[in-house]
Amino acid sequence: MNTPTATHPLHAVARLYHAYFTGLMLTLVTRRSTADAAEWVYRLFRHQHHEKFLSSFEKLGLKGLPDAVACAAYHYLSNSVGGVSVEFMRESDAKAWVRFVPPRWAYPGAAICGIPSEVSRAMLRGWYEQNGVSLGNPRLGFVCTAQTTDGQHGLAGYFLEHERDLAMEERLRFAPGELPPQFLAGDAPKLPGEQWPAERLAKAERNYAMEYIRSGLPRLAELFGPAEASHLGRVTGRLIGAQFYRETVELFGVNGGGAEGFGQWLVALAEAEGDSARIERDGDVVLVHRTGWRLMRGINNLSPAIFEGWNGLFEGALAVHDRFLVLEAINRIDWGDADIVWRIRRLQA
Repeated sequence: MNTPTATHPLHAVARLYHAYFTGLMLTLVTRRSTADAAEWVYRLFRHQHHEKFLSSFEKLGLKGLPDAVACAAYHYLSNSVGGVSVEFMRESDAKAWVRFVPPRWAYPGAAICGIPSEVSRAMLRGWYEQNGVSLGNPRLGFVCTAQTTDGQHGLAGYFLEHERDLAMEERLRFAPGELPPQFLAGDAPKLPGEQWPAERLAKAERNYAMEYIRSGLPRLAELFGPAEASHLGRVTGRLIGAQFYRETVELFGVNGGGAEGFGQWLVALAEAEGDSARIERDGDVVLVHRTGWRLMRGINNLSPAIFEGWNGLFEGALAVHDRFLVLEAINRIDWGDADIVWRIRRLQA
């Protein structure tokens, strides 16, 4: 596979939503509790498992493989296209390893120091322990042998098909200490069919990061109610938007000042996400019209808290662009409007 260029506009979207996902975990750990953060991660990965696992098997060319091997190959391929460093090692038809190699995608940089091991375990509970259930194979389980958050060599373990049916509590087991075999890239599975050029990989990287927010924001509302979800999503969004505004400006190639300059950034972001957008002037006020909301497309009965949390990204970005400007959402898809419309105006003296 080709490597997507780090200067591609789609990479800006991937960077922003990747950071937003990590930020939400850290916000929950620091502003709620480890237990709340772990429950959110569990529900997020449980939701994604239902949405993605079986539906992606054929696309990834895994039909017909032994279940343990197919599961390890699934996690290797699906994460690799998202830009995650991961290894695959097949020992036999009944046993196959995966290892997520530091630096960990989900916990970049020093962020990993703020992630408790319970949060990492919740991801495994939400997805890995469910694979055998989804495949209709009650003998298939996952054994975790290392966690990066425990100071080990990465997140590692193996899918194992036992000779008997497993009880529910046996589907996921923690057995630290067993080392995975050496990774040999030539023995790893390959994506089927057509080639994956840089443009396609850039879209896959973008979609991979966006999917965590598509799944994660609704789970906030389910767990904590709309008012708290709005607060948690918005404060995280403001922090991440501010931290990553300059980087995304460079990736988008927009550098105008004032209200119109920020409108150009909003348009560039919308287009890189796969929506259309345009700028309209109304005197000294700039209106940004965005048609569609690809991030949440197809999800019915969205809580307003989801938009409010997401919109925090743009409030944070604007605070860096020009702290004397105000961003107001005057149309919102979660209100039933066809478009999102933002008004950007200068603070009243």
